[in-house]
Formats: sequence, structure tokens, C-alpha cells
Amino acid sequence: MAADATSGDGTTGTTSAGPAEDAVTVAERYAAALADERIDSRFKGLPPDAEGLTVGALAAEARPLFSGGFTTPLLTLSAESLADNLALLETYTERHGLAFAPHGKTSMSPQLFARQLRHGAWGITAAVPHQARVYRDHGIRRIFLANEVVDPVALTWLSGELDADPEFTFVAYVDSVRGVELMDEALRAAGARRPVDVVVELGAGEGARTGVRTESECAAVADAVAAVSTLRLVGVAGYEGEVPKATTERVADWLRRLVSLAVEFDRAGRFGGLTGDEEILVSAGGSAWFDVVAEVFAEIPELSRTVCKLLRSGAYVSHDDGQYRNLTPFNRVPEEGELRAAFRLWTQVVSRPTDGQAFVNAGKRDAAHDLHLPEAQVVRSARDGSVRPATGITVTGLSDQHGWLATEPGTGLEVGDWVGLGLSHPCTSFDKWQLIPVVREDGTVEEYLRTYF
Repeated sequence: MAADATSGDGTTGTTSAGPAEDAVTVAERYAAALADERIDSRFKGLPPDAEGLTVGALAAEARPLFSGGFTTPLLTLSAESLADNLALLETYTERHGLAFAPHGKTSMSPQLFARQLRHGAWGITAAVPHQARVYRDHGIRRIFLANEVVDPVALTWLSGELDADPEFTFVAYVDSVRGVELMDEALRAAGARRPVDVVVELGAGEGARTGVRTESECAAVADAVAAVSTLRLVGVAGYEGEVPKATTERVADWLRRLVSLAVEFDRAGRFGGLTGDEEILVSAGGSAWFDVVAEVFAEIPELSRTVCKLLRSGAYVSHDDGQYRNLTPFNRVPEEGELRAAFRLWTQVVSRPTDGQAFVNAGKRDAAHDLHLPEAQVVRSARDGSVRPATGITVTGLSDQHGWLATEPGTGLEVGDWVGLGLSHPCTSFDKWQLIPVVREDGTVEEYLRTYF
């Protein structure tokens, strides 16, 4: 990792992307090329009369959402909320001296990756090798993979990417001696010339997800890395969102363990493979506790090298009306700012069998439902186009292609009305839609975000 890791400007140099292009420019160029894709029936909710147009041509028409030929169900994103959220995390990370590699699996949208880089992101975080391949196909030069990679096919691909592009930075977890052995075998078989940079993952406690459970086991994994030439230890990392029975105090305690591990590794000379002005990497940060991450990372003492304090929150980009609305750190520190929910799933009432019940034409295939059900927010009348709050309307369940609504007396809900739903958990909202209209407050569709899941 270069010393400019926290600058957000990316690296420069001659690569397949062209001479002296910075990382932001490269990502934006790849994202812009998506405008040449043709509209067809793969993309839910888009106007049938747009068939055959390029995405760019359809965006240039700036169609109105409600009279532009769109069909329901249709997931939309607020242009203003997206812009505000991107700017907020940029200023937040700058204020707290954090580098930022947002988790791209939240959206898997190259256009959003490019905008996140433009807003100062160090790189993009992945969870599995396939996601890293998508990132590379769209010009991303810095990838943090928050998982251990032991698949020899994936490691062969990774080795080829690293050897072919000296400007490509890649970091992955290791959390077992056996994992180190498998990585080394695969990379040696692939004839790897560049070592893969790794960080030891500290588990968030007993009963948590992945990660090494004790500091002594972390040292054993670090020793295993030091014993092979195909890997290089560059830091420590973990995910505080898996701390059992998480509270501010429990999360802070675990983060201090992570910091202490970095300090002990440094004292023991375990980062001796770093050269020049490369930094020690200490990384954590989901979307629920990044305020605590910022607080504890501010306590990191001076080490033998500069420390890259890398935050990986991803859900902020769209925020939501459920999981993260309830858990956002900005609820605890409102003076830092406020994220805005960007999702709205537009559905249509297709059945009104009783006074207390209605059904809309969106279900599990359209709406996130793994953590919370959608919430009814607004109703647009099919009679006159007026919009009113969805007072007295509650989503009570989802079938494959139907949403179940309970309606109180006086709601005036009719067959044909459009109901706008707020969604929870961005990670399972984006993945149901391949091309998502971005809508301004005046109802104009200004662009379309492509996703790859």
C-alpha cells in the first residue's frame, strides 16, 4: 500500500487503462461505457417502448417517472439522497482521519463505485472473488477482500491480475494456518511473481462469524504467512458487526483488542515485509458501529510505520428504511450529520378483496425481506395522480410476487393506486434489480444504475 492510501486520488502510472490515468478517471471511464448497453426485457419495470435504446439514450430523454411508460413493480433511488450520503461519508472519514473502502457488495454498481472513488474512497471492498472480478472488469485498482480466499482457481486468476498490473493493490483476510497453506500451494502452482497482501482477521468473539479467536492463534497464522514467499502480512482486520450481543462498550472492547494486536505485531517485527513508504493496515467498520471504529482508531499509538485506518461501511450509499435507519451511528452522534434513505419501491394495488386487506404486485423477488418487511410510505392515486402519506397501511407479508397489505378504515386505497414502499437492508435490495432508475425530487429520471450480482 502506498503512502497516498488515504488521499482518495488513487495510484498513477501506465497500465492497460492507459498512461498516467488516476484510479478515479479509470473507474469513471468504465462506468460511462455502461451507457452503451441496450434496453431489453432483462430489466424490470423499464418502459416497453424503450426497447432497443441504449441506457444513455433513455437517460438523455429525462422521462417523468409516473408518465414516462414505466411499469410496476419498479425500484427507484433518490438522486438527492444518493448525493447527500456520498458527500456525508466523505466528510466524516476525512474529519476522523480514516481511509475508506466501502463494501461494494451492497450495490455491485460500477457507477456507484466510481462516484465513491470521486468522493475520496481508497478502494472498494469485496466479499468473494467473483465480486473482485467485477471490480477489475470495471477498472477498480484497489480491492480489499474481507474474506479468506482458498479456491485455487480464484487464486490463479488473482495471481494473473497482480502480475499483469503493477498498479493493482489487493488485500485479503487470512484466519487459519490451513488457509495459508492452501493459498501458498495455489499461488506457487500458478507461478505467482507478486505476493498476495494479507491481513490477519481477528474474530469478534465466541459464537461470532469468521476470524481467529485468540491472540496466540493470530500469532500462529502470522508465523505461517511469514514462512511462505507467496503471501505478505500487511496488517490486521475484522468486523465489529459480529460482536455477540453488541453494545457500544462491547464493540469498543473488541476494537481495542484489534488495535492491541496491531501494536504487538509491529513490536514483534511482523510487518517487516513492508517497504519504502508502505503503511500498516488496520481495518474494520460495517454500517452500524463506524462511530465506535472512528473513536477507537483515533487511539492507535505511533507505530514503526504510518497506519492506514481503513473503514469499510457500504450500506450508507443508499441507507434504508429499516435495519440501518435504526442502527446508524448518526443516531448516536447526530451532530455528525444524517443519512437519507434513497430506496423507494413503487408497486400497484392489484386486488382489494376486503375493506381490511389489499395486495400489491411486488413480493420477495422485488423487495428485501431478510431482516424487515417493507413499509408503506406514500400512495399515488390512479384517479388524479395526487400523492398522500400511506397512513393506516401496513405491509404484513410477502409472497413470491405479491405484497400483503393490512388497511385501516378510511385509507381510500383502490385497485390501480401506486404504493411507494421503503425498504430495509440495501445488501438484499440492490441484488434484485439490474438497472435502477435514479429519480430527482421533481420526478425526473436522470440516470440508470447497472448492477452485477
